[in-house]
Amino acid sequence: MSEGRLAGKVALITGAGSGVGRATALLFAKEGARVIAAGRTLAKCEETAEQVAGAGGECLPVLCDVTNSEQVQAMIEQAVAKFGELHVIVNNAGIGYAAEFADPPVSMLDVINTPEADWHTVMDTTLTSVFLTSKFGIPEIIRSGGGAVVNISSMMGIRSSWDGHAYTAAKAGMNNLTGSLAMRYAADGVRVNCVALGGIDTPMIRPRIMSGGKSPLAPEGARTQPAGRGIPLGRLGEPIEIAYPILWLASDEASYVTGAVLIADGGATLW
Repeated sequence: MSEGRLAGKVALITGAGSGVGRATALLFAKEGARVIAAGRTLAKCEETAEQVAGAGGECLPVLCDVTNSEQVQAMIEQAVAKFGELHVIVNNAGIGYAAEFADPPVSMLDVINTPEADWHTVMDTTLTSVFLTSKFGIPEIIRSGGGAVVNISSMMGIRSSWDGHAYTAAKAGMNNLTGSLAMRYAADGVRVNCVALGGIDTPMIRPRIMSGGKSPLAPEGARTQPAGRGIPLGRLGEPIEIAYPILWLASDEASYVTGAVLIADGGATLW
């Protein structure tokens, strides 16, 4: 896969074991990139790598907890040791409504009903992770001659929500951090942008859909909000429909775009 919009590029994708991360890894490889698929579950990242290899691409699966500074630094070092350079980072790892259905569950409820530990879990996974990958990864992008960082945000970081306060705060922080990084590292040849998602049919949101919008942690009588409501296009998005905007921002086609928040939500923020 030597041809394509990312030919000759090395791209690191966090949260690459499923959903948008996996779709992006496959598309990047199709477009010529050598890919590092990172995540907390190595088996899922290995599945992604196998699919990339099956399509004729090259992908290194890496186990990494993106909230852990030492592991993030090791992930970057492993990527550079394998491929010799780094041009693109896609910060896709994050926590969402599926966490409510995990064992143990992580609250995505309002402030009063969210334990402090859950707040920190969501903030660290979704926002601190971007700080860490930028801290250790941007110097390698600069050494490689420049490139792009694409952060996967959410429409909820723009318009807020009745619940999920830690999540919405983390995504809003990501949007702001994106602008700060874009300003600081533009002169070094590093572009930094966001894709703000709406409802995408992934493992992160599917449990909430299947539950009819009801959180298993919600207090008796608490309001619920069905996932996928209020989308002008009338449906949830597919992971590949987000992978393409990510590809564009990562490629030289977006060479004059930095500090942007590209909304891909089926029109949901219009309501």
